[in-house]
Amino acid sequence: MEYLVTMTTHVTDGTPDQAVEDVRAREAAHSRELAAAGHLLRLWRPPLRPGEWRSLGLFAAADGGQLEEVLASMPLRVWRTDEVTPLAPHPNDPALPAGNAGTEFLTTFTISVPEGTSGQAVDDTEAREARRAKELAGQGRLLRLWRLPGRSRALGLWNAGNPAEMQAFLKSLPMDPWMTVETTQLSRHPSDPAMIIP
Repeated sequence: MEYLVTMTTHVTDGTPDQAVEDVRAREAAHSRELAAAGHLLRLWRPPLRPGEWRSLGLFAAADGGQLEEVLASMPLRVWRTDEVTPLAPHPNDPALPAGNAGTEFLTTFTISVPEGTSGQAVDDTEAREARRAKELAGQGRLLRLWRLPGRSRALGLWNAGNPAEMQAFLKSLPMDPWMTVETTQLSRHPSDPAMIIP
């Protein structure tokens, strides 16, 4: 099972800089070990406010208990709080690896089909959505897609040249009129397994 984990670190006031650097170095080394074991799939940095220290991680674990063991094994956990979101397979997930060009974006979709919409119209729109997702995946734009907990919610991982191009991709989706979308531009994390050359 895959999980999205928002990791927020708050270093205790008065902690010596050398101690922080030591923990960060151990965290980077352990991240490589977790990636090699197949538990840490990706790491990103979302936009940060001044003084904020936060990362987003895509993890794989058999269940929530194993995920907790993995997260607890990370050196920065002494200063970190984790918010875990379980991810479920999505039928339109292309399961593509990270792209090397462009910027990655996470999108959270919430779909609200207008009341009174016929079942046939919903089926037709979902079929067109699946075809468009496959086209965008074929272009290397839609990398991953998961179902989120809750009704009619999904998480997408995209590759686009800039925010305007990302918006154009979203507007091209047949379900766009029925969707509320939150978009987060990501930046590369130095310990991201997708960026580490073996």
